[in-house]
Amino acid sequence: MSALLEARDLRKRFGAAEVLSGISLSLAPREVVSVIGPSGSGKTTLLRCLAMLEAPSDGEIRFHGCTVSSAAMTSETRRNARSARADIGMVFQHFNLWPHKTVLGNIIEAPMLVKGVARAKAIGDAEALLGKVGLLDKRDSYPARLSGGQQQRVAIARALAMTPEILLFDEPTSALDPELRGEVLAVMRSLAEEGMTMLVVTHEMGFARDIGTRLIFMDRGAVVEDRAPKEFFAAPSTDRARKFLDIIDM
Repeated sequence: MSALLEARDLRKRFGAAEVLSGISLSLAPREVVSVIGPSGSGKTTLLRCLAMLEAPSDGEIRFHGCTVSSAAMTSETRRNARSARADIGMVFQHFNLWPHKTVLGNIIEAPMLVKGVARAKAIGDAEALLGKVGLLDKRDSYPARLSGGQQQRVAIARALAMTPEILLFDEPTSALDPELRGEVLAVMRSLAEEGMTMLVVTHEMGFARDIGTRLIFMDRGAVVEDRAPKEFFAAPSTDRARKFLDIIDM
């Protein structure tokens, strides 16, 4: 199956520090790829590069075979990037909802402004998505009146409102209390079952093991293992991965 999203020899430096060290990976349609690893291993930077929120220092990002991000952006690459951005959704760790807009306002804004969706249709689509994540009764609430788990579900609905081909998740449950994580993970599990292509940076080992179709283990800016989840958890092939699994709480 051809790659939907691809990184080729991706490197990212901040000053003298190289945060990503030549990463190459691909994501095919309907795959759910979990990215795990210790703090500081470059997971979030990788995600931000794939979402075109950070420009790579070297290497390139390709979407449907076209270069959308590289160190030397050409006019063609910029055109490709503008076209691809609406098809690559991202859900952030800290929700990033607009506090001055209602739940409904948060969801309809981008489809109307970016895709030119008529307001009536945007509202109908948003209400359907809120029903999907179990929050239709909160359509007129402001983010400050919601729990963290509810805010993150709104953030997922907002990303889905753009009808993306792929969703990138940056540790979507790490800012939540343990009792609220389950409601967000249930939505993500439902999306995976429906065939949404997903790349998930996570500390939720149960999700990575049971829901993901592939697992990537990163350390020091590099991909150390890229395997089937159950194989990885049963018998990691590197000492670094074995040490990591020894210290995490499964």
